[in-house]
Amino acid sequence: MHVLNLGILAHVDAGKTSLTERLLHSAGVIEEVGRVDDGNTTTDTLALERRRGITIKSAVVSFPLDGVTVNLIDTPGHPDFIAEVERVLGVLDGAVLVVSAVEGVQAQTRVLMRTLRRLSLPTLLFVNKIDRRGAREADVLREISARLTPAIVPMATTEDLGTPGARCVPGLSPMAPDVLTALDDDLLAAYVEGTVTRSRLREALTAATRQARVHPVLFGSAATGAGVDALLAGVRDLLPPADGDPDGPVSATVFKVERGGTGEKIAYARMFSGTLRVRDRVPFGPDGGPGRAQGRVTGISVFDRGTGARADAVPAGRIARLWGLADVRIGDVIGEPRTAGERFFAPPTLETVVVPGPGTDPGALHLALTRLAEQDPLIGLRHDEARREISVSLYGEVQKEVLQATLAEEHGLDVAFRATTPLCVERPAGPGAAVEFNRKDGNPFLATVGLRVDPAPAGSGVAFRLEVELGSMPYAFFKAVEDTVRETLEQGLRGWRVTDCTVTLTHCGYSPRQSHAHQGFDKSMSSTGADFRGLTPLVLVEALRRAGTVVHQPVHRFRVEAPADTLGALLPVLAGLEAVPDTTRTHGALCVLEGSVPAARVHALEQRLPGPTRGEGELESAFGHYAPVAHGPVPERPRTDHNPLNRKEYLLNVARRTGG
Repeated sequence: MHVLNLGILAHVDAGKTSLTERLLHSAGVIEEVGRVDDGNTTTDTLALERRRGITIKSAVVSFPLDGVTVNLIDTPGHPDFIAEVERVLGVLDGAVLVVSAVEGVQAQTRVLMRTLRRLSLPTLLFVNKIDRRGAREADVLREISARLTPAIVPMATTEDLGTPGARCVPGLSPMAPDVLTALDDDLLAAYVEGTVTRSRLREALTAATRQARVHPVLFGSAATGAGVDALLAGVRDLLPPADGDPDGPVSATVFKVERGGTGEKIAYARMFSGTLRVRDRVPFGPDGGPGRAQGRVTGISVFDRGTGARADAVPAGRIARLWGLADVRIGDVIGEPRTAGERFFAPPTLETVVVPGPGTDPGALHLALTRLAEQDPLIGLRHDEARREISVSLYGEVQKEVLQATLAEEHGLDVAFRATTPLCVERPAGPGAAVEFNRKDGNPFLATVGLRVDPAPAGSGVAFRLEVELGSMPYAFFKAVEDTVRETLEQGLRGWRVTDCTVTLTHCGYSPRQSHAHQGFDKSMSSTGADFRGLTPLVLVEALRRAGTVVHQPVHRFRVEAPADTLGALLPVLAGLEAVPDTTRTHGALCVLEGSVPAARVHALEQRLPGPTRGEGELESAFGHYAPVAHGPVPERPRTDHNPLNRKEYLLNVARRTGG
C-alpha cells in the first residue's frame, strides 16, 4: 500500500484544523465534524488548544484514500510556533497550504510559503471559506500570484461565492498551458503545433507539482464540505507518495516527543529507509557522529484510520510512535543519517525568567520545565544556581502564555514571568591570546594550556583548531580542553554566548603519570583531565579579555503593508521602535515598507501598528541576523558558572590544589 505523509499549514484562523476535520469525515474516519469553537476537534488534543482555539503541537492522524494511506499532520498556525512547523516539514512528502477566501494572503501565509519553496516540498493551495460573506476568487488568486508564487494553476472556479450555498466547478484554468509550457520545452513545442491533449497537460501538471515547480489552487469550504472531494483527488493524484527502500539500512528522523501515562518517552519518527522492528537495538542522536546513544525499541504503533495500532515493525515511508528510547530528543536521527541537507530553524530570540508562585516547589518546576524542553529542543533552559532562577528562551509572548498555562494545567504549578528580554550573543572584536604554564605563576593546575581566539565570519559558529602536535599529550586531555572551551563560550565577558570565532590551542603540556614502588598512582604529581578542565576557562576568558567582545542583539526583518495615506503617521512609530525601513514602495492605495527591527521591539510593533494604520496595517517579521547593540547601555546577563572572570573566586570554587 502506498503511503503519503501530508502536512496541513496555514495562517492562524484560516481554517486549517477545520479542514483536517472535514477530510477525516469525508474519508469515514470520524462520524461528526468537530468544531474549533466547540473544542471537540480530533487533532487539538491539549486542553489549552481546545480552550484557545489554536493548534500548539503538531498532531498525526491517518486515513485511507483509494489505496493510499495518508498520514495527516496538523501543524500550528501561530508564528510563535514556527519551529514546530519547520521540524515537521522535514518528514513530509507534500503539503496543503490553506488560504482564507476572505482575508486572503496573510503574513504567516507568506512565511510558510517561503519555507515550503525553500525545502522544495510539493504543495497544493486550498482557498477556504468560500461560503463566508466577503469571500473573493479573482482577487485572492491575484494576491497568491503576487505575494506567494506566480507558478499557480487554478483547478476550479466558484459559484454563489460568499453564500452558504457556494460551490466549486472543477476545471483546469485557461492559464495552465502558459504556466506549464514555461517549464517544459517539449510541451511548449507541442502546444505551438496544436497537438497538446488534455491528458498531456494533466501529466505535465502532475510532474511539475511533484517537483514543487507548480502549485495547483483549489477552492472550497471546510465548514460545508464544498470542494473537499476535489482536494482529496488532488492529494491522491498530484502529490508524490512516500519513497524509501524497506530493505535498506534503518534511517529515521524524530520530529516529536511526548510523555506517556507512566512518564515514558514516546518518539514520533518518520522512516526514510529500512524496516524497524520491536526489540531492535538502534543508535540514535543528533547526527551520525560517534558517541550516539543506543536503545532497544520496546514498542511500535503506526497510524491507521484515525487511531494508533500496535505493530511488530514499521517500514520505510511510514510514521510511527516508538517506545524504549529513553534519551531520545526531537531532531535525533535513528540509525543511519540521511544525506539530505540540513534544515534551518530560526533561533529563539527572546528570554524570560520563570518566577515560582506561592507554594510552587522549585524542584518540581525544574523537572517540569526540563520535560517541556525535551519536547522542543529550540526552547532552552538556563539554571542559575546562585540566584535559584530558571530562564527559558522563547519565540514570542503567546508562547510564554502557553507555557504558563501548560505548567498550571498539566503539572499543577503556578508561575509568573519577568519581562521578556532579547537573547543576545557576543562576538570577538579581534584576536586575543593567553597561556598558563604548568606549575608557574600561581597556576594551581598540573597542566599547560595556551589559547588564541580569532574572529570568524558571521554564522560560522565555533571552530576548535590545534597548533600543537596531536601526540604531544594524551588524547583525553585534548578532548577535555575542547569540550571545556565550548562549554565556557556559553558565557562570554558580558554573560552571553560567544559565537563566530575560531579557538586555537597554541600551547599544551602535562605532568606524566607518577607512581611509587609498592604504592599506587600518585594523583598529586600527575595530570588528570580535571586539571585541563579547570585551567581552560581561566585561559580562555583571558584571551577573550584581550580580544574584546561586542554584544550583538537579534534583529528581525519586517514587512509592513498599510494604506499609503497612513505612511506619514507610521514612520514616526517605526522610528520610535528603532525600526529602520530599507525600502518603501507604493502600489496603488497600499504602501509596503521592508526593513529591520530589534527583536525586543517586535511585540511592541505588533501592538502599536493598528493605531496609525486605522487597523489595516499588516506586519510580517522573521529572524534576520544579529547586529551590534547601537543604543543604550550594553546588555549584560548574570553568570551561572564559577565566574572565571574573577580568578580568586573561581579558584575558591573549582581548584582542588592551591600550590603549584
